[in-house]
Amino acid sequence: MADRQSDVFILDRNSDWQDLGGGIRRKLLGYNGAVMMARIEFQAGAVGTEHSHPHIQCSMVESGVFDITINGKTERLRTGDGFLVPADALHSAVAVEAGVLLDTFAPMREDFLA
Repeated sequence: MADRQSDVFILDRNSDWQDLGGGIRRKLLGYNGAVMMARIEFQAGAVGTEHSHPHIQCSMVESGVFDITINGKTERLRTGDGFLVPADALHSAVAVEAGVLLDTFAPMREDFLA
């Protein structure tokens, strides 16, 4: 398990966005070896392409409207809705409207720190 850890308090004004391309950017909100939280911002029409990872992902729609697909099932989610992605499940996101997802991963995503 990773021994890296963010500060205990993460102030939005002190955290930088990472441009992921394709109208998507990410800001890390806190992590240790067991868990990581990130804010993912999508421009309207941006696509988080289908992928899988060994981490459990629990997410909430902070703003906007998204079509979320998990293991072939799609649901339209709006502000306040959430979803759970089991480990290794194929999943994707399409921003129907511009918006933000608040993603939590267990364990942390080492690849997000590279």
